[in-house]
Amino acid sequence: MTLYLVRHAKAGSRSKWEGPDDRRPLSKPGRRQAIASADAIADAYPTRIVTSPYLRCRQTIEPIAGRAGVGIDLADALAEGAPLDDSLVLLDKVIAETAVLCTHGDVMGNLLLHFRSQGVPLDDDRMEKGSIWVLDVIDDAVVAGRYLSPQR
Repeated sequence: MTLYLVRHAKAGSRSKWEGPDDRRPLSKPGRRQAIASADAIADAYPTRIVTSPYLRCRQTIEPIAGRAGVGIDLADALAEGAPLDDSLVLLDKVIAETAVLCTHGDVMGNLLLHFRSQGVPLDDDRMEKGSIWVLDVIDDAVVAGRYLSPQR
């Protein structure tokens, strides 16, 4: 099995956005990144898609869900500021599937640090907006991860 951990694509400027941060949408370059993410994952045929409820994450994952024909589940365990324990409980629920999870930099960083501390080899330490971590799973455990740079 494989888990795809996606960092949301580029959004509009946080400092210039006047509304609630969870409603901040993708920028035009971010929308292009979202489509490119769908291109990168299209052949994986995910069976489950879960995202942070933040608009920018939902917009990032929509092209992937559209191509896969899979509904999108929202999970606070992937929202900005989510505790690592909550994110790990969610991973345990989807680890037996080919799943795509869309989240924020802090949550992604916490998960990657956790995997490293467990001895999981990761081929990079980047997590740019619009990037994807491909996590290989064997016997319900993440055993390796490789980084896919954001497509432009």
